[in-house]
Amino acid sequence: MPELPEVETTLRGTAPHISGKKVTGVVVRQPRLRWPVPPDLDKQLVNASLNQLTRRGKYLLFEFDHGTLIMHLGMSGSLRILPAGATPEKHDHIDILFGRVMLRFRDPRRFGAVLWTKKDPLLHDLLKNLGPEPLGDQFDGTYLHLQGQSRHCPVKNLIMDGKVVVGVGNIYANEALYMARISPARRSNRISPQRYDQLADAIKLVLGDAIEQGGTTLQDFQQADGNPGYFTQKLHVYNRARQPCHNCGHSIKKREIGQRSTYYCTHCQR
Repeated sequence: MPELPEVETTLRGTAPHISGKKVTGVVVRQPRLRWPVPPDLDKQLVNASLNQLTRRGKYLLFEFDHGTLIMHLGMSGSLRILPAGATPEKHDHIDILFGRVMLRFRDPRRFGAVLWTKKDPLLHDLLKNLGPEPLGDQFDGTYLHLQGQSRHCPVKNLIMDGKVVVGVGNIYANEALYMARISPARRSNRISPQRYDQLADAIKLVLGDAIEQGGTTLQDFQQADGNPGYFTQKLHVYNRARQPCHNCGHSIKKREIGQRSTYYCTHCQR
């Protein structure tokens, strides 16, 4: 599944090609995604100019004067900038044309979403309860410690809860906890403020590094230009079960926490 760095990478690769441009056409080949694509999407978008493309969590927000297109890439979705008229492939479900170029939404598993709202998108049911952005000023160790004290869950579940903080998916949760030297199974209310400072800093560093590297090459993800991301080269624990820890040499362990595969070093993480 594309995580926050992949979505941010998609935004950065896409926005320069379409921001400020007028929509000249919309083609919907498959309206049945996670939720039905609005049947009047073409009427809403054609002849409207895109003011800007932004992100909230893993949602892309295409902002127009009269409303906002909300897009989520789901499990396997991706966006491409292509020449107008490029031949579609099997899973290419939606094209939004901007003159000579077009934005193509591809989603083999069809868990993605393309929705329209005329109201404030941040008040939409999908976005209104989201926690702060992990790279923003509202997110730090003090905030994370406060959230952790009111819960008794494993700390990995805490930082993957979108109501606590958005966009810390499974890959980056594993990596951040390793960097902070915190066991993913440790109870959230049994971690000191100082260690939460370390964890918040680790989350920012891991996500920031992944964005700079272009996301993580796993399964279906590619950047907006069609090239794979490169953060996989720098993964320390994720998907490295039984391989030596880069820090101490002990074997990386794997277990299920919150029904998600969790990788950690029992020697380094406490």
